[in-house]
Amino acid sequence: MATTIVYKKGRPSGVRLQEWRDGWLYASPFIIGFLVFWAGPMVYSLYLVVNDWDMMSPPQFVGLGNIAHMFQDPLMAQALGNTAYYTFIGVPLQLMVGFALAVALNRKLTGQALYRTIFYLPSIVPAVANALVWSQIFNPDFGVLNNLFQTVGLPKVNWLFDPRAAKPAFILMSLWGAGWQMVIFLAGLQGVPQQLLEAAEIDGAGPMARFWNIMVPMISPTILFNLVVSVIGSFQVFTSSLVMTHGGPQNSTLFLVLYTYTNGFNLFKMGYAATLAWATFLIIMIFTYLQFRLSNRWVYYETTV
Repeated sequence: MATTIVYKKGRPSGVRLQEWRDGWLYASPFIIGFLVFWAGPMVYSLYLVVNDWDMMSPPQFVGLGNIAHMFQDPLMAQALGNTAYYTFIGVPLQLMVGFALAVALNRKLTGQALYRTIFYLPSIVPAVANALVWSQIFNPDFGVLNNLFQTVGLPKVNWLFDPRAAKPAFILMSLWGAGWQMVIFLAGLQGVPQQLLEAAEIDGAGPMARFWNIMVPMISPTILFNLVVSVIGSFQVFTSSLVMTHGGPQNSTLFLVLYTYTNGFNLFKMGYAATLAWATFLIIMIFTYLQFRLSNRWVYYETTV
């Protein structure tokens, strides 16, 4: 016999009321956590933007003073420049390394699963452990990298002690963790229909033609996802600069989040730190919006006619 479900207007029955109550009850940990640890602090930080607070005395209203100070602060400009350098140079290199690894490991190889695991593992190493390991690698006296340079006849580099080499060192370190991007690229590559590649090969298209005209357009949504997430992550560089250089040398690795942390928890300028945090948030939102707007020119989505 077929079962017919009839919906009636009015107050919910006892069973439906119990389901509604249980649903809210099971969702309550997330809702409470979101309100207490996300929404609440964000709203309070907006209040701090127009106040001066050292966490010991009551907040004092300063109006737009924190915002005016931010536009006149030379360290804010330097931190923004350092972050932009890391973003515009580091993110494209991360995407290229992750994509190259994904293309290489998308082929049928002996020990393919082992290689994928090896390249992915660095991306899940804890940030502090990662920073400590790379501090030893970049050591100017006994670091592995300088020893390798001397082996091939290149001079030593004071990676974390030279303002000109510090940011490239951080970018080089970020390439070690491109495994998570590789995994996402692999998922996209495995969704490319093999029939298209085989048809193009029969028509005479070479490997590069198949790569640029079929494979790249087909995984362009995956590229967009990795691009957006990587840009957001590049504006949140904190642990490595705090552990390895404390923003030095000569503030060359003073990134936006580290400068925000320094003002809030070292200098106890919570109002100004909240202003910097909201400025970082707005910059990230603007970049994300621009990426989605420009994606219409190069991202292709599958449609059914």
